[in-house]
Amino acid sequence: MSVFAIADLHLSHTVNKPMDIFGSRWNGYTEKIEKRWRAVVSDDDTVIIPGDISWAMKIDEALEDFKFIDSLPGRKLIGKGNHDYWWSTMSKLNAFISENNIKTIDFLYNNAFIVEDYIVTGTRGWYVEEKFQNTQNDTDYSKIVAREAMRLELGLEQAIKLKSNSTDFNRSILVFLHFPPVFGDFVCDELIQTLLKYNIKNCYYGHIHGKYNIPRTFDFRGISFTLISADFLDFIPMIIMPVDF
Repeated sequence: MSVFAIADLHLSHTVNKPMDIFGSRWNGYTEKIEKRWRAVVSDDDTVIIPGDISWAMKIDEALEDFKFIDSLPGRKLIGKGNHDYWWSTMSKLNAFISENNIKTIDFLYNNAFIVEDYIVTGTRGWYVEEKFQNTQNDTDYSKIVAREAMRLELGLEQAIKLKSNSTDFNRSILVFLHFPPVFGDFVCDELIQTLLKYNIKNCYYGHIHGKYNIPRTFDFRGISFTLISADFLDFIPMIIMPVDF
């Protein structure tokens, strides 16, 4: 029983949103996801998918994408990305998967899960520096960052509770974000400070596309950050190994 991670599936079974405009690696990507997922993931495994799941605008439009994910081997923990406009309240999301008989999907949102030898939590995060924002409407950068830091802390508090109640006190807490809290010259200090407060050593992120020659993992202030965007992984879910720690 293993744990895998892959972000940014960008599924579009019912929405006309081709991804090949982002490069030839995306040609036939849905078929690549299915074939390569089935090659490495078994029914006893867990796959964590931190955001940009579906291009659907409404939850009903995402049904075929959810059915596709549900049909793949393993349990799935899904987080929110910046393009997941279909995302709703947890009660509505849970009702949606129940009503549609989706059995293998749970949502990673203000909570935490014990998964094999790990405890996992996460949130969307935030990436764009205030001075670089190019939005049509006013965006309260500080409010968004504060909210995401709060959600990350809520998840980490749940992770701490699970760890304290577990018979295995050595379980590592792994954080999964959609946006990288640090990338190049950008640093979201509020999120970094939250990770440091809880002594997090391993954080996984998506969102970054088309950069295939950068290191998979880098260290920042004692935290290991690993890129798991689907195209970066060539659509092969990445197994999380103790050697990564």
